[in-house]
Amino acid sequence: MKIYTKTGDEGITSLLGGIRVPKSDLRIDAYGTVDELNSYVGLLRDQEVNKERGVILKEIQDRLFTIGADLATSPGKDKVKKPDLHESDIDLLEKEMDQMEEQLPPLTAFILPGGHQSVSFCHLARTVCRRTERLVVELASYEEVNQLVMKYLNRLSDYFFVLGRKMAQELEVEEVTWRPRVEGK
Repeated sequence: MKIYTKTGDEGITSLLGGIRVPKSDLRIDAYGTVDELNSYVGLLRDQEVNKERGVILKEIQDRLFTIGADLATSPGKDKVKKPDLHESDIDLLEKEMDQMEEQLPPLTAFILPGGHQSVSFCHLARTVCRRTERLVVELASYEEVNQLVMKYLNRLSDYFFVLGRKMAQELEVEEVTWRPRVEGK
């Protein structure tokens, strides 16, 4: 099978189920951003500090492929065979966050991204996840979207925030907190 098909040369592509849409379609933008997010998760998985978290990060990548397939499916094409997202996938993220938060100091201020390259990669994943979520929410205002997809993306961005904090702790990097400038003080 060749990678290139030339069928998209005119700016049109196919959804699963056969409907052809412009490559600028919101659905394409949404699942393309899921793909971008998945690349950032791969980058996170490659960080030495996340060596012990490789399994969970691979699981997240698998679920992002599931979400991509869901978003790439034409609305109403229920007979298209694709993987499923489950409530237990969200439960797993919550369990992982709870375990990490037990070992973290309480959050008392907003945290600025940065402090270490690996932590910055995590913040990039978090912000791309938030953008993905916004695109999916916008898509849902026009056509049907699996509610678990939105819920998973929301929880996943929270997971990346907590993971960034945990990575900073493990790397012995001080979290940089935001100190708002207040006029006259």
